[in-house]
Amino acid sequence: MALPVAFFAVFFAYPVAAIVRRGLRVDGAWQFGRFADVLGDQGIRHVLWFTTWQALASTALTLLIALPGAYVLARFDFPGRQVLRAVVTVPFVLPTVVVGTAFLALLGHGGLLDQLWGVRLDTTVWAILLAHVFFNYAVVVRTVGGLWAQLDPRQEEAARMLGASPLTAWRKVTLPALAPAVAAAALMVFLFTFTSFGIVQILGGPAFSTLEVEIYRQTSEIFDLSTAAVLTLVQFAAVGAILAVHAWTVRRRESALKLVDAALTARRPRGAGQWALLAGVLATIALLLLLPLAVLVQRSLTAPGFGYYRALTDPDGGVFLVAPITAIGTSLSYAAAATAIALVIGSLAAAALTRRDAGRLVRGFDALLMLPLGVSAVTVGFGFLIALDKPPLDLRQSWILVPLAQALVGVPFVVRTMLPVLRAVDVRLREAAAVLGASPWRVWREVDLPMVRRALLVAAGFAFAVSLGEFGATVFIARPDNPTLPVAVARLLSRPGDLNYGQAMALSTILMVVCAVALLLLERLRTADRSGEF
Repeated sequence: MALPVAFFAVFFAYPVAAIVRRGLRVDGAWQFGRFADVLGDQGIRHVLWFTTWQALASTALTLLIALPGAYVLARFDFPGRQVLRAVVTVPFVLPTVVVGTAFLALLGHGGLLDQLWGVRLDTTVWAILLAHVFFNYAVVVRTVGGLWAQLDPRQEEAARMLGASPLTAWRKVTLPALAPAVAAAALMVFLFTFTSFGIVQILGGPAFSTLEVEIYRQTSEIFDLSTAAVLTLVQFAAVGAILAVHAWTVRRRESALKLVDAALTARRPRGAGQWALLAGVLATIALLLLLPLAVLVQRSLTAPGFGYYRALTDPDGGVFLVAPITAIGTSLSYAAAATAIALVIGSLAAAALTRRDAGRLVRGFDALLMLPLGVSAVTVGFGFLIALDKPPLDLRQSWILVPLAQALVGVPFVVRTMLPVLRAVDVRLREAAAVLGASPWRVWREVDLPMVRRALLVAAGFAFAVSLGEFGATVFIARPDNPTLPVAVARLLSRPGDLNYGQAMALSTILMVVCAVALLLLERLRTADRSGEF
């Protein structure tokens, strides 16, 4: 626990505390009266209510739409399965400003629905909810599907042979085993939608505002740091309460599961019902995920002769100190470093949390690990600039600052992906190895690692994906001569002109392709790992 605790204390708690202190301490006195003033404001209360109910609605809708996809990709074997698994993850790494722009092109004035049927959904809550499902679909598919693929199907088949209906067998056998993974996925989706920023700002218009949007407005437009600090603490308290309830419910549902090789559970669909389910999932993915991505690609190609892509190779002194195309290499190197950090920190934390004799302090850290997903990225970004500016933590000019900020978001995904599998390992296997004379290190290498290796690769893919697309904190700390892809896209979108907009769409398309290739390679490595080649 030492390294994870130190990492979060230095690079999360300290910067956030610095921002809060700067906002609430004026002339040496704490301004606690600001809580009553801010929370008594009718507009702020409306923001709090909308933030909560839209996050709940987005989470429920995402689970409803994505759980069938998790089942299909976990249990069905069909051509293009690996490619499809990589494709559904691509939306998750897109900057939220790009997601909002893509849905605005579909649902807004002059969009596809407007042209076909005269229907506009921009500035409505439905546009926000659909964009949240688009963004978080992969969270459910990969978190729940990763465990679902390793559940022994013979347990459900045995229940069917004893007379249980398919629904009863699924409800009594499979659902309790999946409950921790479903809860983890729901928690991550809720936290992402609870702190939604770019999507709400672009699609919601002035009528809708979340806490994240309000914190940004108070910080960068009104320059009221005290109100922003109060809203940050409110957000912090709400997320902490949610995580505490989640940790309690997950531990109540823990049980040892019988896990098998995922390659043995997937089979070709059988019967009209399974083929219809596969067709429905493919249609959902095509309409909800691929259509917005197709809009981005189409708009990046509207200039003749790939003009927008060729323009990326020219330095633009008005926005960047280097050619925009260099953001690709910068993003890949930063994401690789952030993934390595997240895997080390997350794996150590997950291993410590697996111990059933762990004390309350260790179990409480389970909830604290998720806080970076629920605390304003604006606060974290400003906190890095304010807190990490003096020796021995003067990192403002160091390249490692961006990977550290990205790793803060990647660690919770590593923990949430590995923890259900680690907790499902039968403790008697470890005890038997120890009785036979194996050291703790060898027990982990011979017993735990073979069973969690697939989950580790899934965690690496998630950490890489979220690092590649992280925008909220990176936008404040990325240097002008080393912009990441999301930062470059946002800066181009903020400037008027068709050339800048086209370059933003071209960079977004490149980001999609890079992510899809990386995730496809991960899928191939994972398949080779199951076949014993690695």
